[in-house]
Amino acid sequence: MNTHLIKPLVGESYPVVDYGRGIYLFGKDGKKYIDGSSGAVTANIGHGVKEIYEAMCRQAEKVSFVYRSHFTSEPAEELAEKLAQSAPGDLNAVFFVNSGSEATETALKVAIQYFQEQGQPEKIQILSRRTSYHGITLGSLSMSGHPLRRQRFEPLLEDFPAVAPPYCYQCPFKLSYPSCKMKCADDLEEAILSIGSENIAAFIAEPVIGASGGAITPPDEYYPRVKAICEKYNILFIADEVMTGMGRTGKMFAMDHWDVVPDIIATGKGMSAGYTPMAAAIVSDRIMKVIENGTKVIMSGHTFSANPFSAAVCLAVMDYMDKNNVVQNAQKQGIYLIEKLKKLQEEFEVIGDVRGKGLLCGIELVRDRTAREPFSLNEKITETFISICFENGLIVYPAVAGVTGFSGDAVIIAPPLTITSEEIDELAGILSSSLKQLTGKLEQEGKLILKRAN
Repeated sequence: MNTHLIKPLVGESYPVVDYGRGIYLFGKDGKKYIDGSSGAVTANIGHGVKEIYEAMCRQAEKVSFVYRSHFTSEPAEELAEKLAQSAPGDLNAVFFVNSGSEATETALKVAIQYFQEQGQPEKIQILSRRTSYHGITLGSLSMSGHPLRRQRFEPLLEDFPAVAPPYCYQCPFKLSYPSCKMKCADDLEEAILSIGSENIAAFIAEPVIGASGGAITPPDEYYPRVKAICEKYNILFIADEVMTGMGRTGKMFAMDHWDVVPDIIATGKGMSAGYTPMAAAIVSDRIMKVIENGTKVIMSGHTFSANPFSAAVCLAVMDYMDKNNVVQNAQKQGIYLIEKLKKLQEEFEVIGDVRGKGLLCGIELVRDRTAREPFSLNEKITETFISICFENGLIVYPAVAGVTGFSGDAVIIAPPLTITSEEIDELAGILSSSLKQLTGKLEQEGKLILKRAN
């Protein structure tokens, strides 16, 4: 088929989607797929929800666009209020943007401005973890410890990633929890002391590491320790909840699992559930008071910021979530999904680790489960497995794994938060068939070391 559309892989042929219903997508050829990753961990309430497109029509009849310097709108005001009510602590001020990358970059700008307005212009560095992904704009990519996505643009980027991840399965220090005494958290303090707290504005982290780690989830004491370190050195803590927020982990925001209140939250993806482009930075009263008493202007903004149409859609999504107990379902079904994945781990030695929170789950694929030895990237194991799943009617999301970011394979399993137990059974059945195919292929090629771990 002739096309003028630039695809993710140039020259590759992709099936044409026709429509979606619930957790399913249907191609123009009639083939059905389980959306086992909610697209890019975005379609939180599933596809084709009537209440959402009805809200679209109502707002489109009124007004679809105004520029934020000219007008505010009722949907934007109401959405900001709802997000403030949902966010922890004193995070009560909301800046709307269009994507997660813009949300994390806005958080970066706000953090730097906060210190500028207090006469500390030297605090401009943003610390992040060496295993992380915060977006594809140059600012957000500078904060990302995702070597494969950084390498082409490395000369243009800041060298912000400096801290080890809480990656217990492949510990960068070759230690074990809890005897490690949270060395990965202490690494933040060591980085601060090395760089100088007087130069650092913020530390940014994904509560559950997504694309750069495949749902890496830290021990419970990690984030309280991180927050205490940030406060000790007058450094803001930014939680990148673009993927984890809006109920994905079984709480409205993932930081709620650890009762830790960040200074800024970046969120997106599930906020609109994929029905419109929309994201936000949610800022604490403490930060906003400094700016309000100073320049009164956050130096960020986009043409479509606080778009009334998109805001109305997000409001409808959040209302739907409230009325249908979607967050509670994510918590319940997340437990069931992890159980199913762990059973698959017992059956298939290619699965080294199963991890996650709520309906953000990951499986790490390894050559040797006893040694936790990864495959090399040039073997393209993740791509092969995703392709097998897709052919079998299941969509899963790619992630990298391994401490360097240049080796290791993982996929994210993150279906819509509305999924039922019966639908998880169906998903797990296709996943099992796909793992059998992958394992058979790897055994035939001599790429899988088969021996049981103790």
